[in-house]
This record gives sequence, structure tokens and C-alpha cells, in this order.
Amino acid sequence: MSLHRNAVADLDSWRSPSPAQATLRDAFLAHLRAHPDGIWRTCAPAHVTASAAVVDPAAQRILLVMHRKVGRWLQPGGHCEPGDATLADAALREATEESGIAGLLVLPGILQVDRHPAPCQPGVVDEHLDVRYLVVAPAHAAPVVSDESDDVRWFGWAELPDDIEPTIVEMLAAAQAALTTLGGATG
Repeated sequence: MSLHRNAVADLDSWRSPSPAQATLRDAFLAHLRAHPDGIWRTCAPAHVTASAAVVDPAAQRILLVMHRKVGRWLQPGGHCEPGDATLADAALREATEESGIAGLLVLPGILQVDRHPAPCQPGVVDEHLDVRYLVVAPAHAAPVVSDESDDVRWFGWAELPDDIEPTIVEMLAAAQAALTTLGGATG
């Protein structure tokens, strides 16, 4: 199955946690149905991206990257690539590349969706339609700064940067709720 079809199937089967998330999911599906190239960075005025809320095994900390292009603390994530079979694969690949951590584990199912301005092609691409996944790092994982970031760091849930994007705070709340349901990160 193609990445595009997988993305449609995953979004279509996702039980969103709120009416706002359901509305956003439906907009993503409409975009994908209208744009056969909707998962690729060349699709304008918007395209689908994938990102990861990376937590430590004890579910006490979240990993954020200081994105070089945006100049803000963000979750790891980015554009889909031809080798990605699913959006979860894209999120896992991006998280591994941007954190330098091997052995990350993506938990099943979509965590959250978010629509935000796209910094990738100003004036051409207006929005990223971001599909977010919950990812667990191995014990004692030490992040490494990548070419795309100026810093990579673990933050306690109550120690987030002051200027963090509100949608990231919402993603973290969704991650905490999912972890509570799961009884911790991996048990």
C-alpha cells in the first residue's frame, strides 16, 4: 500500500479525542483526497508532515529540539520521504535523525493532529498538516544535536521553555493522557 493510502487509512480510522481534533482530521482527509501528492513537500499550498512526542521510558520527560530554521523549541518531525511506508515510519525516522537516539519505539496510533504555518517554502507552501505520534526512547538515551537543530534537550513536564508553542503544550497534554491510559511509557 502506498504512503498516501496508508495516511488516508490511518487518519480515517483514528478516533480523535475531541470534536476539534475530529474537524482537523477531516480537513486532513479532504486535503489528501483532493491531492494525490498531498504527503510530499512539493504539494502546495499545504502538505502532510509527521512528528513525534518523544518521552523517556519513565514518562517523566519530553525531548524537544531547538529548530535551526524556526528558532523555537519543537518536537522532532518533518517531511515524508519515499522510503517511509507509513506516517508513523516518517515520524520515527525524523525523531531518530533529529535526536541522534537509536532504538526509539513508536507507540501504535495517532496521538494528535495539528495545522500550522510551514517554514519550508515561504510564499509557496502555507501550511503543514502535522500528524503526531507518541514515541518512547530507550533507557538512558542521550540526544545529539543534528544539522537541523541548534540544541536537543530533555525537559520535565513542569520545566518546559517559556516561549513554547501552545499547540506543543496541547500535544504534551495529549501525550500525558495517553501515557496515563497506558500506565506509563512502556511498563
